[in-house]
Amino acid sequence: MFGINQGAVFADIRIRHAKEISELSLDGYAIGGLAVGETHEEMYAILDETVPYLPEEKPTYLMGVGTPVNIIEAVDRGVDLFDCVYPSRNGRHGHAYTAYGRMNLLNKRYEKDSRPLEEGCGCPACRRYSRAYIHHLFKAKEMLGMRLLVLHNLYFYNHLMQEIRDAIEAGQFSTWKRNKILALSGNLVYSKRDE
Repeated sequence: MFGINQGAVFADIRIRHAKEISELSLDGYAIGGLAVGETHEEMYAILDETVPYLPEEKPTYLMGVGTPVNIIEAVDRGVDLFDCVYPSRNGRHGHAYTAYGRMNLLNKRYEKDSRPLEEGCGCPACRRYSRAYIHHLFKAKEMLGMRLLVLHNLYFYNHLMQEIRDAIEAGQFSTWKRNKILALSGNLVYSKRDE
């Protein structure tokens, strides 16, 4: 059973509530009510204010968050667990997460692209299908296209979490974080011009 911290973007309410639920002997503590319209900076500020008041020896769960960068930033602030619809919802809408950003497979530029979604990816979609084929499936409104992108995105997220654990265990999280965010944000395959 988890206690769920609430309080929108009001640090004083969040802190007071974190102190109150921390007095309960629970299995873990969640932070809810974020990712509902506030900016990423506001969310990170609330995590900076709230997480220190939750028991360090128990898991901290950030509800309903995450883009890959959101997850990395939240881990850096002490969050352990996440849940989010992004990998599946975005996959159903033609978007694939990669180490270099997000791709929109609905774009014409992928119509004849014989490469996998991401070079070196071990997911079933990348091992067997090309960007062009997945693009075709979406244009033909074949459900297989959605399924393949969901599989890829879930694989990507699981791999991201393994990378995070490995970086933490190696004592290299800060360096890894900086490089990963640069790769995800600075060298995006997907941009407004792709739409």
